[in-house]
Amino acid sequence: MPRELSLAEVFQLGYYWETKILLTAVKLGVFSLLDCQGRSAAELAQQLGADERTLELLLNALVAIRLLSKSGHVYANTPVAMTHLVKHGPQYVGHLLLLHDAEWDNWGKLEEAIRTGRSPVSRHVFETDPALGANVLSVLHRIGQQSGPDLAKRLGLNQARTMLDLGGGAGTNAIAFCRVYPGLSATVFDLATTLPLTERTVKDAGLEGRIALKSGDFNRDSLGGPYDVVLMSDILHYQNLATNAALVKKIHGHLNPGGRLVIKDRFLDAAGTSPAWTAAFAVHILVNTEQGACYRTAEAMQWMHDGGYVSVEEIERTAVVQGFKPQVV
Repeated sequence: MPRELSLAEVFQLGYYWETKILLTAVKLGVFSLLDCQGRSAAELAQQLGADERTLELLLNALVAIRLLSKSGHVYANTPVAMTHLVKHGPQYVGHLLLLHDAEWDNWGKLEEAIRTGRSPVSRHVFETDPALGANVLSVLHRIGQQSGPDLAKRLGLNQARTMLDLGGGAGTNAIAFCRVYPGLSATVFDLATTLPLTERTVKDAGLEGRIALKSGDFNRDSLGGPYDVVLMSDILHYQNLATNAALVKKIHGHLNPGGRLVIKDRFLDAAGTSPAWTAAFAVHILVNTEQGACYRTAEAMQWMHDGGYVSVEEIERTAVVQGFKPQVV
């Protein structure tokens, strides 16, 4: 049994103050201005065009939450801020935090969404702000470079020759899979607005000869192929149940006999309460997408069964399921 929350922890859950302090500092560019050189509140205020008195309140709070240090009147980045919050740094994650800030107003409408059963948005921020979307995908690409090869190895795709990375974003998984399996060629299918980023990352990886790009709407357009493997990674939670079921069935027609569909997503357990992060993420999806949802593993497996797949199984709990197109008899 998990322990009971203390009253102090309940209060901490209710305090969004530190979150908005951090997001505001990132949006202002405080950490990037400090970079390797400490500055006073007056210097920062002049560079930001901000009020010195109120900026100092923000800076002092950032010191209290250990993102800045202060010596006399001079503020400086802590090591973690220097590593992850300075914009030109290779490990900058600020674009992802800016996405959270862009979704801030949507979270303020959570009560309305709960009462009405309707999302407060009609378009995801990736659609309304493509530049932010591309920057976020760059951050996710860097993070995903660590997990992609492990997934590829677990799947055992030594016999596969062709792969479709559906909604593949920056091409993170396609790159990882091609590196693990030298005999594999991949196609990344995504929106035309995303593919310029994909083209850059594929070129940087030196894999433009093995990874092709295909633009379109995967719910409406032909997916090409047929393929030995189709990977759907983090697509389901942006779409409704009927659309997902139809897409899983559609993919079956683009697989070679014996080919497999692999779905990687943030699945809930049967009770809908675990993993804890995913249960909270489901609420995030409610207020930030028009029709998205977090689904249970069993639902994705049922879509596969209904779509004609065999040997359907969960190969990583609440994370990865797969099914095969039957071999020709």
